[in-house]
Amino acid sequence: MSESVPNGYAYSASTASHTHAYLLPTVLRELATSASERSPPPSEYRVFDLGCGNGSTAAILAKHGYSVTGVDPSEDGIGIANTSFPDLKLELGSCYDDLAARYGTFPVVLSLEVVEHVFFPRKFAKCIFDLLEPGGIALISTPYHSYWKNLALALSGKMDAHFTALWDYGHIKFWSRTTLTTLLEEAGLRVERFTRVGRIPALAKSMIAIARRPETVISE
Repeated sequence: MSESVPNGYAYSASTASHTHAYLLPTVLRELATSASERSPPPSEYRVFDLGCGNGSTAAILAKHGYSVTGVDPSEDGIGIANTSFPDLKLELGSCYDDLAARYGTFPVVLSLEVVEHVFFPRKFAKCIFDLLEPGGIALISTPYHSYWKNLALALSGKMDAHFTALWDYGHIKFWSRTTLTTLLEEAGLRVERFTRVGRIPALAKSMIAIARRPETVISE
C-alpha cells in the first residue's frame, strides 16, 4: 500500500456487527431512494464499501441486489470475507491507496463506522470523492457526539468506557456534525443531510452523513 497503516484490527467471524441493527435499515432505504432517482432505474446498482471489514455488510447488500466491491486493510477481515463470501469482490486496500485508479468510480460509496479509526481523515475524504461518479452519493456513518450525549455519558459514569483508550485499533477520532461536514466539504463533497440512528436522536448511537459529489466542479 502507499502508506504504512495499522492492519491488525481483529475479526474472528463473518457475523454482522451489533451496529447493523440500527445502521442498515437507514442505509438500505437511502440506497433504494438513490437507485430509484436514476432514470431508468438500474438493474444492477454498484456500491463501493470502503472499510468492508469481514464482508458482512457487503453480503447483506448483495442479497438485496446490489453489486458490491470493497476493501479493508485488515488481513483477518478480508481473509474471513473471502472465505465466507467468495462471490464478492472484497480485497485488501485502504483509503490511502489510489482506489479510483484500481476500481473506477461508483454511484454510491458506503463507509460505515470507519472514519473514527482513520489517521489521515482528509485522505479518507479525498478517496471517497475520487471513487464517486459525478452526482454520486456517499453514506458515511460514525458514532454520534454532541453536548447532550456527552453530558449524559459523564453523568452516567460511562465516559471512560465510551472513550476508552484501551481498545487496540479502536476509535482515534470523535466526530461532530460540524467537523464531519467540514471534512467532507473540504474534499469537494456537498453534505445534503444527516440522520441519527439508534436510541432517541439526542442520544443517538451513530449518525449517517449523506453527501454528494457535484455533477460539475466549479473552479475558483
